[in-house]
Amino acid sequence: MVGSQVSLLTALGRGFRCKCPACGKGHLFARFLKIAPACPACGEEMHHHRADDFPAYLVILIVGHIIVPAQLLTEQLLEPPLWVHLAIWLPLTLVMTLGLLQPMKGVIVALQWHMGMHGFEESKKARAEISA
Repeated sequence: MVGSQVSLLTALGRGFRCKCPACGKGHLFARFLKIAPACPACGEEMHHHRADDFPAYLVILIVGHIIVPAQLLTEQLLEPPLWVHLAIWLPLTLVMTLGLLQPMKGVIVALQWHMGMHGFEESKKARAEISA
């Protein structure tokens, strides 16, 4: 079985790159936010993940902690008009949010896979038997 000796950091990195956490070769996503039922490269089943809304919460946390201080600092130092704030921060927020959604979901699925959570128990047991 592929992925028998995959470290947590490696699995999370593969998930962030939207690749299969087991082999690192197959695409994790079938569509923008739809996880593929199984890895096309190694066949690892992914359909039973439970990422739900957690990736969106992480994205809000990350983007909010970057955008809000930057916006406040810009206002304090430069005092630009409102239209400048809108022209800068709305597109930047949208791009950052959409750019991080898929990688964050990949990280959560990779974490669940590595820890054997939410249907990945059998896969983790099989990996443990192979490496033992």
